[in-house]
Amino acid sequence: GIQCTSAGSVSGSDDPEICRDADVIAITAGAKQKPGQSRLELAGATVGIMEKILPKLVEVAPNAIFVLVANPVDVVTYCAKKITGLPENQVFGSGTVLDTARLKYLLGQELGVDSRNVHDAILGEHGDSELAVWSSANISSIDLDRFCQLRGRPDRAGLARPYRGVRDSAYEIIRRKGATYYGVAMAVERSVRAIVRDEHSVLPVSNLLQGQYGIDGLCMSIPAVVGRSGVEDTLEIPLSPAEREALRDSAAPLRGVVDSLEL
Repeated sequence: GIQCTSAGSVSGSDDPEICRDADVIAITAGAKQKPGQSRLELAGATVGIMEKILPKLVEVAPNAIFVLVANPVDVVTYCAKKITGLPENQVFGSGTVLDTARLKYLLGQELGVDSRNVHDAILGEHGDSELAVWSSANISSIDLDRFCQLRGRPDRAGLARPYRGVRDSAYEIIRRKGATYYGVAMAVERSVRAIVRDEHSVLPVSNLLQGQYGIDGLCMSIPAVVGRSGVEDTLEIPLSPAEREALRDSAAPLRGVVDSLEL
């Protein structure tokens, strides 16, 4: 599909002063992901970059909402919270906003329906262990299984293919052109728009879990209300027992990386 956006101008500088009193700062700086390399392997180098640039940015814009984008975004978001010491609502990661948008698009194609009518989410790590929440997925309030039946499909078993396409899309894009740019830019724009327009939008951004689903002290994507003050609330939506277990499994590699960084 083709997505059209409004034009704008961009000016460049390496002087933190250009961010003074900014309302929103999106951090895209990070180590480059190589073909076949997992996002988690980038952690050390990217966190090192955060340690250099974040204190300077907080100094000139202490009230800004910081949106972390660089991978591994969940680890980077956690580290950014530690480095900046800012309130929880002011720092979050782009998380699985892009993954969720891709899933809705592919499900729409698979089911022959407008993707805007598809309601589903990808949660957990923005990476290899992320999970699609099938148990609460619906098409304009029609349960996914029921909708599959109405469309002449016996069940949702065949929908694993769109999920794998979402999960592995970055590897394919990096293999073909060396890096990902445009999709994630749209996801960042969506998050920034929710802040600037105070939309109170529900987005699966990476934020600090504090006991949700039995996970504590890690940044992962679960639905959150995003508005002018950043993350206004996190929403512990119902998950099936298998999905809850998969979410905890998704947390395990993140915990290992965070612990290895000894922040």
